[in-house]
Amino acid sequence: MTERAYYEPGTNGVERLPTEMNMFHTSPLLMRSAHWHAQVEVNYIVRGWAHYRMSGHQVRFNAGDMALFWGGLPHCLDDASDDLIYAGGHLPLVHFFRLRLPQNVQSRLMQGATLITQATDAADPYNFARWNDYARSGDPMKAGMAVDELLLRIERVRFEPYALLPGPEAVVKAVDGLDHHSSPIVVRICDFIADNFREEIDSTDIALAADIHPKYAMNVFKKSTGMTLNDYVNLMRLSYAQALLMQDDANVLQVAMDSGFGSLSAFNKSFRKIAGMSPSDFRRDLRCRPSVPMARALSSAPMN
Repeated sequence: MTERAYYEPGTNGVERLPTEMNMFHTSPLLMRSAHWHAQVEVNYIVRGWAHYRMSGHQVRFNAGDMALFWGGLPHCLDDASDDLIYAGGHLPLVHFFRLRLPQNVQSRLMQGATLITQATDAADPYNFARWNDYARSGDPMKAGMAVDELLLRIERVRFEPYALLPGPEAVVKAVDGLDHHSSPIVVRICDFIADNFREEIDSTDIALAADIHPKYAMNVFKKSTGMTLNDYVNLMRLSYAQALLMQDDANVLQVAMDSGFGSLSAFNKSFRKIAGMSPSDFRRDLRCRPSVPMARALSSAPMN
């Protein structure tokens, strides 16, 4: 029996800059340990099944399922069928909070729940393949259309049955009523942080950019995301730092400074809290891992 290959972040480059919309359509590798990224992850299972260990629960996605979960919490694809093909993307929060989803869905996802729906149709495999193709085409107009169409597809979730796991709810039924749009204030906050997280910013700077009082900015962001402003800024910096550490010539001190941390000690403390290891150990672990078959690791072609 051939030993299964495992996900190697330095080879696959999944954790990219936290403000980028990253799409994929691939046969994924299993993961040796959990990872994290400052985007909401969208998975559509084209074929086979996938099992994830999430922060606080486990879940299995089967062919035809579509799922969303907050990638800022550690998660791990620890088992899958040999024929697994999945598609989707890593959705920056600035897009996520523009989605017209029920308020409770967005807040539950940010607090660690997983949304899963089986209300997909025959068009989804073709659409996800096309969106991935467009996103990687190098054509800005095609890439923009891919993002717009994916966002509209996600918004349709509100009209069909879906489950939020874990939780006592079995299946949430779509109901008529007023839309509860996420606050545009959160969008302004996310926009400002995305543009400035590598600089020395605090809640006062963020609130000023959103044209609101600092205390109100902290309250509305916490209510919408389950995180403090400082937690989110740190997560953006750590995701950016993680991408920099994958480069062969990465210097830990320089990465800390370039990512917006004021000191190496603050960087080490924050990185260890999320990753469970120091930045130096993370970089060393990447370099010590054996290489994996590139053909599979970089597979992203749409299915025919």
